[in-house]
Amino acid sequence: MMWNLSFISEEDFHSHVRDTIKKYGEKLESFDLKRFNKNLIDPIKLIFDKTVYQSTWEEIVSNEIFRQRDKSNNNDIGYFHQRIFQYISNCHVPPNGEEGGWDVIYKDDKGITLPDGNTVKTIYVEMKNKHNTMNSASAGKTFIKMQNQLLKDDDCACFLVEAIAQRSQNIKWETTVDKVKVGHKLIRRVSIDKFYSLVTGQDDAFYQMCMVLPEVIQKAVSDLGSSLVPHDTVIEELQTIAKEQNLKSNDMAIAMAVYMLGFGTYNGFVK
Repeated sequence: MMWNLSFISEEDFHSHVRDTIKKYGEKLESFDLKRFNKNLIDPIKLIFDKTVYQSTWEEIVSNEIFRQRDKSNNNDIGYFHQRIFQYISNCHVPPNGEEGGWDVIYKDDKGITLPDGNTVKTIYVEMKNKHNTMNSASAGKTFIKMQNQLLKDDDCACFLVEAIAQRSQNIKWETTVDKVKVGHKLIRRVSIDKFYSLVTGQDDAFYQMCMVLPEVIQKAVSDLGSSLVPHDTVIEELQTIAKEQNLKSNDMAIAMAVYMLGFGTYNGFVK
């Protein structure tokens, strides 16, 4: 493929995608019945879901395995969104918990012009995957952290950058702290496309990255090979247990095997 991204090299981008996939780590390991039920599934919900959605047991078990894997994947995608900036000029990604705990620090001694005309030399970034992931307490704590940074550095701005924002925006962030609505022109709420545009000088930089991403992920997955393909054995183990239930209906036998995952010590279920 012809490489069209001017703000990151092809080698660096491929490396970053591979590193992100590797972060999936243990979530790519195969699921057996013990791992499937590690945190105790809800058998009633599974049976409702299977019946209401007209799914097979194979489909509903596969969906539950996907749900369990997906719960912790957001951190890995957060890694992708944050760490890519280590390869972009004038951006710095501090080690976790260091340098004030900021996700990205963007510096330009020539000056960074904000939409309202203010110019600063440094932007400190708190990055979130999705606009609704912070409750009011978390938002208040983040705003106070940004206020404190402005007191330490009078030539900076602080950005809350959201990968999945409600809209494309770079606006004054207003939130509530101790039941009082607060805001500051140098504390801003920014969609990730606008942040890409600011640090690269290219309006559609995020769009251009998205356009090459699927092909690069596919190549990385192909290069990493069979190590990424899990062999889940949950449905086979449930079918083995079902055969021991001595019930005429195979569907009910598997339902009983599912019941035993959560209710095995309950009255009536104990053999």
